[in-house]
Amino acid sequence: MAPTDTFLIMGGETAGLGSLADHGDAVIARRAHYAAFFGDEAPPAGYGIVVGNCQAESLRLVISSDALPAIRVPAVHELDAADTARLHALLSKAAFLVAQPIRDDYRGLPLGTAQLRGSLPVGARSVTVPAIRYAGLHPFHAVLRLPAFPEDPPLVAYHDVRTVAEASGLSVPAMLPPAAVRSIADASVAELRRREGRGLDIVASDLFVPVVADLIRTVNHPGNAVFLPLGERIAAALGNPGGAVDPGRPILASVRAPLESWVVDAWALDEAPREDWIVAGETLAAAVVQEAHLAYYRERPALLAAVVERMTPLLRTWAAAA
Repeated sequence: MAPTDTFLIMGGETAGLGSLADHGDAVIARRAHYAAFFGDEAPPAGYGIVVGNCQAESLRLVISSDALPAIRVPAVHELDAADTARLHALLSKAAFLVAQPIRDDYRGLPLGTAQLRGSLPVGARSVTVPAIRYAGLHPFHAVLRLPAFPEDPPLVAYHDVRTVAEASGLSVPAMLPPAAVRSIADASVAELRRREGRGLDIVASDLFVPVVADLIRTVNHPGNAVFLPLGERIAAALGNPGGAVDPGRPILASVRAPLESWVVDAWALDEAPREDWIVAGETLAAAVVQEAHLAYYRERPALLAAVVERMTPLLRTWAAAA
């Protein structure tokens, strides 16, 4: 997942750069983008830090203000040992931390939420927020982290249950009835609620009613309809009620999954269906993605088997609707 929705040459996005010069430009641009993090500019007085996956930067956008100045940091999965040391040094002088749940020694580095909190000065505030996934608008997609197969699928990092079924010789329908769409949505909210129940300070599981198209761009990229009220809750928890900031544009929107007509009908959405992807502002045909993913699975049978195993519950739900 790209760390921000406005800067697309970092992390996995750099893989397509064609020359060392391009790579050097990307490194320079990345350092400028995170200037306060890298020490190239002084952080503001009373600064805080938001740490997590690609959603963290969007959370920073909706809480950062004069009352809660939050500096931009890379997504946690991008950090190396030097970055991690730099993060702890910044935390030692920070006024607040907002963090998604991260296990201790994540990727062999002291990046766990508890480890990050341990670097805060006395009196600093901290809140934990959930990492959000919601399947109600994209009940055909899964985003998987397979340690044995770290490479994402080509073009878009999402597995479509129908493509996986075709690749593995299984039979599923092309669409689901409304009851099945709602069931998958309910299951994703229940899972979010379960994770919130592990002691998180902020909840988001109640923000998915009513269902509107702006709730989520992909199964793991929430939209403004989630981020803005979530920002209100975080700001209030940090002592700044009413302090959410509307950036005035769609956030975390560099990738938008198809919004299929039967999903629009299931929720009676006030939104036109869209059969194709939008990636970095350009249309990417769903058929092109499907062909690329079929080839990807065909060339990697062991990976396909792992994907099928992880997606078995969703495959069963879809097969039952046939």
